[in-house]
Amino acid sequence: MQLDDRKWTILKAIIKTYLETGEPVGSRTISKFADLNLSSATIRNEMSDLEEMGLILQPHTSAGRIPSDAGYRLYVDYMLEEKDREVTEMKELVLQRQDKMELLLKQMAKLLAANTNYAAMISGPQYHRTKLKFIQLSIVSETQILAVIVAEGNVVKNKMLNLEHGLDQKTILELNILLNTALNGLTLEEINLGTIAKLKEQAGIHSEVVNRVLDAVAESIQKEEEVEIYTSGATNIFKYPELSSSEKASELISAFEEKKDLVDMISQDAQTDETGIQVYIGQEAPLATMQDCSVVTATYELGEGMYGRIGVIGPKRMDYDKVVNTLRTLMAQLDQIFKKE
Repeated sequence: MQLDDRKWTILKAIIKTYLETGEPVGSRTISKFADLNLSSATIRNEMSDLEEMGLILQPHTSAGRIPSDAGYRLYVDYMLEEKDREVTEMKELVLQRQDKMELLLKQMAKLLAANTNYAAMISGPQYHRTKLKFIQLSIVSETQILAVIVAEGNVVKNKMLNLEHGLDQKTILELNILLNTALNGLTLEEINLGTIAKLKEQAGIHSEVVNRVLDAVAESIQKEEEVEIYTSGATNIFKYPELSSSEKASELISAFEEKKDLVDMISQDAQTDETGIQVYIGQEAPLATMQDCSVVTATYELGEGMYGRIGVIGPKRMDYDKVVNTLRTLMAQLDQIFKKE
């Protein structure tokens, strides 16, 4: 069923108002919507057309209207189609950006190693203090619903929830509106006990479903992504006699090849809560294998809660001024490139 923009806007206003109040909706109430610059008389005419189309009902004479099953169906189908399209577009955007980012970071690691003559590493961006963008619940079967959770940075997580009792489309619609109204734009830290208690109270007999969705949200936001590390210039270590002994060089080369130690170093570095350039000399180095070296790290930020680490590993007699200036230039370039995306 096709509706023109005016009828569709009025139908959505009736459904949203009725879901919030549980009371029949009159033309005067609808006229107060900011995006409707229509008189009550015009709205009444449109509501009469919607009633003839079977999309709204007038339960009592002189009363306002409520949505019919057909009206709910049209609204739910449109909403799910719109959200599916948004999720698909986000996934495509994320994949495209990930491909570009991987190539870019590999090139940056090579550039950093070449410019400094030391070993270099760059981690892929991770998400911190992620905010929730929206939740979409969809019926999969009588006992299963799919929760699509989209977080800041367009991170999309799918979670299948098993239910003891099935839900109808109207209930799913009400839960979608309830969850998104209460949670959109919040970080996990901001979804406190008061927010959760209020949500459960509003959900009534479906409070357990809300609880399951909240668990899925927490899992999606908290879950650490696998850290990608891009390295270059490990063989530069052999240029420095104090590092080129077989044992020391072997340990450093191994760290760059296996990358697990580098992930640990990034994790330890991240716990300092420092976002500027950090310099570790000798025994200060985050890893035992690097305590004959100097390690210089920096944090780059790509917006929307995305951060990554850049590191340079070399002898204690490294050219600190050159390394720090190179890192600052690299961070500025990453920032500039990302803002053009």
